[in-house]
Amino acid sequence: RVARTASTVTKTLRTSSFTPLTRARMSSLTVAASASARSVRANAPRSAPRQRSATTIARDAPRANAASGFSGARDDEGNVSRAQSMSAAQFKALASMTKTTKTTRAAALVVRASASSSTPVVRAGAEGGALANWKGAKLKPLGYSVLAGLLIWLIPAPAGVSAKAWHLLAVFVGTIVGIITNPLPLGATAMIGLGVAMTTGLLPFSAAFSAFSSEIPWLIALAFFLARGFIKTGLGNRIAYKIVSMFGKSTLGLTYSLVFSEALLAPAIPSLAARAGGIFLPLAKALCVACGSDPANKTEKKMGAYVMTTLFQTSTISSGMFITAMAANPLSVNLAASVTGITISWAQWAIGAALPGLVCLLATPLILYVLYPPEVKDSPEAPQKAQEELAKLGPMSGDEKIMAAALSLTVGLWVFGSKFGIGSVAAALNGLTILLVTGVITWKECLAEGPAWDTLVWFAALIAMAGYLNTYGLIPAFSAGVVKVVSGLGLSWQPAFVVVTLIYFYSHYLFASGAAHIGAMYTAFLSVLVACGAPPLVSALVLGILSNVMGCTTHYGIGSAPPFFGAGYVPLATWWKIGFGMSIFYIAAFLGIGFPWWKVLGYW
Repeated sequence: RVARTASTVTKTLRTSSFTPLTRARMSSLTVAASASARSVRANAPRSAPRQRSATTIARDAPRANAASGFSGARDDEGNVSRAQSMSAAQFKALASMTKTTKTTRAAALVVRASASSSTPVVRAGAEGGALANWKGAKLKPLGYSVLAGLLIWLIPAPAGVSAKAWHLLAVFVGTIVGIITNPLPLGATAMIGLGVAMTTGLLPFSAAFSAFSSEIPWLIALAFFLARGFIKTGLGNRIAYKIVSMFGKSTLGLTYSLVFSEALLAPAIPSLAARAGGIFLPLAKALCVACGSDPANKTEKKMGAYVMTTLFQTSTISSGMFITAMAANPLSVNLAASVTGITISWAQWAIGAALPGLVCLLATPLILYVLYPPEVKDSPEAPQKAQEELAKLGPMSGDEKIMAAALSLTVGLWVFGSKFGIGSVAAALNGLTILLVTGVITWKECLAEGPAWDTLVWFAALIAMAGYLNTYGLIPAFSAGVVKVVSGLGLSWQPAFVVVTLIYFYSHYLFASGAAHIGAMYTAFLSVLVACGAPPLVSALVLGILSNVMGCTTHYGIGSAPPFFGAGYVPLATWWKIGFGMSIFYIAAFLGIGFPWWKVLGYW
């Protein structure tokens, strides 16, 4: 039996193609098998049945079936003691080899010796096996990220830009490409970017981690923790079912109810991250989960992807409609006053933004309903089912009441806390304190909230790098270059207005904060528009409004982006595509509808 198997393997080696290493290992096992067979024949008892000759074995081998040879034959007891010179592991290896064909030569052959044998392990690795077992980063996306950064790094810095600023731009762009292509989780990619910036001497530790002391990343993380309690206690489901019972006959109706609820609260809560992440993200997520749309169950497209995308997009509109709807809007007012001598009042801003803003709020859900439709559009039975679910929930539990009290306190402090010197993060920490002390949520649950910590890391890292691009002079040099080019074109103010607005808007891809963008570029670009003859009040108002709307383009450009993106309903590539497409509509709406409206109002 052993000799027949060895002969079959020898024939396979002659007629099939193997790697040299595999061929050598199989040959060595065949030699061992043949030697064992000869030893058995030489020492067999005289009464044993006559063994077939090697010639007969070789002749019959092509007709032998390897599998039946192993399963149908039995060794004579007299042969067992000497046949042990070939181990059971080697015998099994030969069985595997007889089944090896040309079509399976890429398969791995792993031979392990039995506990009683001293035969070493034999491995015939598959070609490319190392890559097949790779558990690290996705190599192709990682290559894109590295290549993007290297290309910019190797290009000489433009005139007026320091090498340090240019190289930091290379690291920043490489990090952004990594975040887009996703070779690793976002937080890991951002930390690698910081590591490269620190290793190359572009950022010291204090600069690289400076944004971890910024309010916005922590406010977003705290919003995730509050959302955990909102959903865990069932309060989110209760509110969601109530909304569904009132507006739930269609996904579009539910979405409009959320959009205008957020817009109504916008002038009262100046922190967009708090408003979006602390109030409407938990509510929207609870609503989607209650309707059977959950990324954990691969049902995000049922309605959640549409709802999250729409609510995020409209939050950038509502934050631009009021001075008090975004923390950086007063900065625009102050900078406009220093350039034009005109101080924009709260009413002027709100009335000026009302008509184009309202059009965008009404049209955005409809546009996305066509471009990125939910799988479930109509649910006439949903209100009745929601009423039934509310009945099952019964009266509010103790944890729900505590959660409602904590959330009410947090929202109240977000609205009125500035009068008492209480900031947005302090307000959120007060709410979280109540939940932790009462045991509504535990610190272990907060630690397990992976998206919160991941968002905190990558958002803070991008804020730090983008901030130091401005500190090192790259953004001022860019602004000065735009001013020089536009001024040299000799355009009338109308086309100059369009060019400057587009450059101002789409340069936001380089920023992870609306406040940083306003501080770096608002004054220079407003000065260009005024110098070209554009109406000062309209110019200041347009740049101020669009400083909010431009956050629609990315998942890091404004405070509401990280929490909504972090919910996991929308893929990153889709998020960016929708953001760019909607940005074209927003610019057209605010300029096309805005200018006639502002003419009627007497703004120019």
